[in-house]
Amino acid sequence: MIIRVRGPEGQARIDVDQSEDAAKFLDKVASQLKLSPGSFRLALEPTGEKPLILTGGKTVGKAGLKHGDQIFAIYDRNIAPVSDSDAAGKATSSSTSPTQLNGVPGASVSSSMNAQSSVTSATGIDLSKVVPDPVDVQLEKSEGLIKRARDPRFCRHGDLGMCDYCRPLEPFDSRYLEQNKIKHMSFHAHLRQIASLNRVSSATFVPPLDEPDYRVKNPCPSGNHPPYPDGICSKCQPSALTLHPQTFRMVDHVEFESASIVDNFIRYWRSTGVQRFGYLYGRYEPYAEVALGVKAVVAAIYEPPQEAAADGIQLRLPDVAEARVEAVAAKLGLRRVGVIFTDLLDDGTGKGTVVCKRHSESYFLSSAEAVFAAQVQLEHPTPTRYSTTGKFGSRMVTCVISGDENGGITLFTYQVSNTAMAMVRDDIIEPSVEPAVMLVKESTEKQYIPEVFYKYKNKYNILVQEAAKPSFPVEYLLVTLTDGFPQNPSPTFVSLSPFPVEHREDVDPQDISIAKKSIANGKLSQAISDFHFLVFLAGMGILSEDDFAAACTAARSHSDADASELAQRSSWRTLVTVLNTASSSATPATSSGGAGAGHRPTGSSAGGSTHASWSCRHCTFENRAGSVECEMCGLPRD
Repeated sequence: MIIRVRGPEGQARIDVDQSEDAAKFLDKVASQLKLSPGSFRLALEPTGEKPLILTGGKTVGKAGLKHGDQIFAIYDRNIAPVSDSDAAGKATSSSTSPTQLNGVPGASVSSSMNAQSSVTSATGIDLSKVVPDPVDVQLEKSEGLIKRARDPRFCRHGDLGMCDYCRPLEPFDSRYLEQNKIKHMSFHAHLRQIASLNRVSSATFVPPLDEPDYRVKNPCPSGNHPPYPDGICSKCQPSALTLHPQTFRMVDHVEFESASIVDNFIRYWRSTGVQRFGYLYGRYEPYAEVALGVKAVVAAIYEPPQEAAADGIQLRLPDVAEARVEAVAAKLGLRRVGVIFTDLLDDGTGKGTVVCKRHSESYFLSSAEAVFAAQVQLEHPTPTRYSTTGKFGSRMVTCVISGDENGGITLFTYQVSNTAMAMVRDDIIEPSVEPAVMLVKESTEKQYIPEVFYKYKNKYNILVQEAAKPSFPVEYLLVTLTDGFPQNPSPTFVSLSPFPVEHREDVDPQDISIAKKSIANGKLSQAISDFHFLVFLAGMGILSEDDFAAACTAARSHSDADASELAQRSSWRTLVTVLNTASSSATPATSSGGAGAGHRPTGSSAGGSTHASWSCRHCTFENRAGSVECEMCGLPRD
């Protein structure tokens, strides 16, 4: 009988008997499709969803094949043949159920790594210990193919058939990207593209990704000369660098859970006329609008201590509350996913419109902002087993709120390229006073700077290469993302009366009486569902660890049952008592708290004047002037 087999390199017609051994049939498939034995598996569908179980000792007939059947050879990198036990455990073990076509499925890597005690890269890193982000694990198991409908002009088959005009496309298909004007493919599409070009046998795992490195190798691998600056050769000298726009992006889209998150952030500028900076907290999820895409979902913005002006922002570092904020976010299932800042200037017309500063004739992200974005991304690398260093790029995003060409307030979202990250890490570039221009440093006795070039089209539309010393356009380092809001919002935090944002003492200070109102008015399940309120409560230090975790659970679930259970906990009842007592004894002049809890003393002196009341740093109770210990909790003032 004839079995048709379609593989990544074409189609073959294989003549077999029903009594033929499965292993022999697999050898025929490998031979005719020119595939390495053990590097592919067979499936009944091109997506690979229905694996065909063929193991030694089983015949082709017993596998259910009959004359005229068409099956598909799925090429999975580093994969062992699927066995009966693999198929049986498919529902419970993703490491034995690879589903990719010409991809880099996490299952195959997991299988390869699990089969060995460790997988060590060329840099000596044990890649089997690298823990990828959950979104990466999910996307590695995803098919990732771009589905196409039957083309009525060229398809000559029925609705259940498939041909070259309607078969699914790889997520990195060049014609598809060009036709749809996709400038940046997703990271996982890029990963599968380079894997398809660099296939290896199942016995060897070679990480396909390399992080850029522009440093002199010290000591030199040749060992034939003293280290730089006394000696340098081709083996230790970094190669010249030609800048190209990055073809992929680590994050494809930024989604704010609700418009109120951004509106509340902009409100500070509307009230003061000065700029504002914040950290984005949220999570990463698959983005269905892009093949194998990733989106950063923003649930809250934390605003650290800062000195703001109409033309810039200076952070007050270190932020003593940072560790507390990170801990609260972790309990809520959130993480830092980026930064955001305003760059707004009223145009003076009185119409509520603003000046358009950022456009194609000026700049989109200044050189100083690009360097800052690179530093943020370097602090938060993306872990991956596909890189020789165990990490590759970053998913931290940079959002700018500025004016558009119509005078409206809009959001611009960027990342900087992996090249930009490496150039900042290796101290090759520095900001310029001209926003659209990045400077390249000169070599010194302490550091060698490689040659840097960039290409552009001149006035004759001819592509030319030019040295980037002393400078080059910042746009070569930028990666543009999309952004927006969900059509059907389902925000993490649902408080109807938002708690004041931290470090806004001049506009809307956090206050113990407001904290009391927050939990006294309305349903507790809604009142507690506010990121800034939870940070405030954590700063008070009254709730036990278990009770605070219960508060975070109630904040996320919006469940009346969870809120009722929280209200019965002992430390929560203590918190309510402290808030009731403290707010009733405080006056408007002495009740304002700082970020996270009213810990700073009030009055004319932060050092604790004897002529002003003071807030207990343990329970926040407002004590009378002159007392040396808290009248509420009995703990000493200092």
